[in-house]
Amino acid sequence: MGLALTLLTLFVALAITWRVLGSYMAAIFDGRVHFLGAIERVIYRLLGTDPTHEQSWKRYASALVVFSGVSIAITYAILRLQGHLPLNPQRLGAVSPALSFNTAVSFATNTNWQNYAGETTMSYFSQVGGLMVQQFVSAAVGIAVAVALVRGFARRGATTIGNFWVDITRALLYLLAPLAFAAGIIFVAQGAVQTFGGPATIHDALNGVTQVIARGPAAFMEAIKQLGTNGGGFFNANSAMPFENPTGLTNWLSIYLVLAIPFALTYTFGKMVHSIRHGVALVSVMVLLFGVWASVTITAEHQNNPAVAAAGVHATVGNTEGKEVRIGDTSSALFAVASTQTSTGSADASYDSFTPLGGMGLMTGMMIGEVTPGGVGSGLYTLLVYAIIAVFIGGLMIGRTPEYLGKKIQAREVKLAGLASLVMPLVVLITTAVAVSTAAGRAGPLNAGPHGFSEILYAFTSQGNNNGSAFAGLSGNTPFYNITGALDMLIGRFAIMVPVLALAGSLASQGAVPESLGTFRTDTGMFAGLTIGVVLIIGGLTFFPAVALGPLVEQLTHARFF
Repeated sequence: MGLALTLLTLFVALAITWRVLGSYMAAIFDGRVHFLGAIERVIYRLLGTDPTHEQSWKRYASALVVFSGVSIAITYAILRLQGHLPLNPQRLGAVSPALSFNTAVSFATNTNWQNYAGETTMSYFSQVGGLMVQQFVSAAVGIAVAVALVRGFARRGATTIGNFWVDITRALLYLLAPLAFAAGIIFVAQGAVQTFGGPATIHDALNGVTQVIARGPAAFMEAIKQLGTNGGGFFNANSAMPFENPTGLTNWLSIYLVLAIPFALTYTFGKMVHSIRHGVALVSVMVLLFGVWASVTITAEHQNNPAVAAAGVHATVGNTEGKEVRIGDTSSALFAVASTQTSTGSADASYDSFTPLGGMGLMTGMMIGEVTPGGVGSGLYTLLVYAIIAVFIGGLMIGRTPEYLGKKIQAREVKLAGLASLVMPLVVLITTAVAVSTAAGRAGPLNAGPHGFSEILYAFTSQGNNNGSAFAGLSGNTPFYNITGALDMLIGRFAIMVPVLALAGSLASQGAVPESLGTFRTDTGMFAGLTIGVVLIIGGLTFFPAVALGPLVEQLTHARFF
């Protein structure tokens, strides 16, 4: 499928999904979808929760933190005990403590960073009973937080923002499970592997060589990996592996799945606050920024790799180093941008082999907060944080108290939005500084110079944004990178979610401020432009010095500008 056809079909499919799926999600979280009501009620009984009883933001946040903590503990135990658990045809033993901790945190935070090769490290039980379960529930948690913040805007004088247990149950039953199942059927039909039969042993009679080929229940894991913006693959080669991503259709479907829910949530927002125009303003920000990053990265990857060109090899089809020939350079670049701008992190190519500017496109797409469109739930609530800051700035410009959807944006709201927007840059830059300042950190990258620095910076940017992709030249399975990476992921997830829930509670408690002639409109192109400016300024001011030391220096070095 050519790039033009891929983009056209994606645009049409996502435009339809934006309205249909967005409206459906609004119905789910407004409690108007009940076709699995019997199963839903059984789950509530098992959880010991009353679906009619809502929670304050503090109770909601407490439930989220406790649930995530238990998820981490259970996943850690499965990895440590996998040698004694069923569905282990590879006869794999326990995963090391540091790697188990990193992996448990990774999947429970929707990061899916992998310091291991899945087919040679994890048993079938660990993959399906541990990691795949977290791919569902961590995605549901992100959606729940976004919906709670939307309720904060929609409600007037309320003390509650919903029920955490009800929200994640509905997200799982009515959204993630059915869509992932449908997508999984397509992956299987296209040739993706789905089996518990163990590895296949092939004997080549011509040369007498026996080869063991890893197999497993990969197809349905691939579906939720993409739909839930998770990214963790069953195989080490991730979506470049034909057993996970066998055809052009599955490659297109993978891109579509990672974008579908994050984009559609803006329509859900407009529907729940009774102003579709506000949803249009937000999706416009997402589409414009995504288009710019995709254009830059695709253009960069359609050029010769400067390192290959320096060796005297001049390709005519773009940078094919580290890419599947069956996918091509431009489709790989589009897949990579979709993955890194949605906190997914899956890969159908080696990102470490991208050109310096191509790699910079992936890295900076994460640095602006992954809001274009961002992960399931996390993209919407992070963009709303930036929108609140934009409203505050807009209010200062016209000389009146800033308001957004009838809610006053005052000191408390601005402080919470500021905290949520600065957590990620701070944790990424601090952990990167620690890594480059210590022997254990400097031992990780396999490349010297600016590219080695980029490998470290990319790793902590990816983990701090709960993305999970990597420049593969970093040896991450060490105690240093397992522990620091896990802390990076924990802070990057929960130190943003909790302020967002506090913000939801603050907004929900307010009454409505009527619009007047002096009200700064927040459903116009001007507001969308101001929000884009805030996103770029926060990302640019905090990360430009680090980017200048990595991919920019590498690009200038190859271009012989020095």
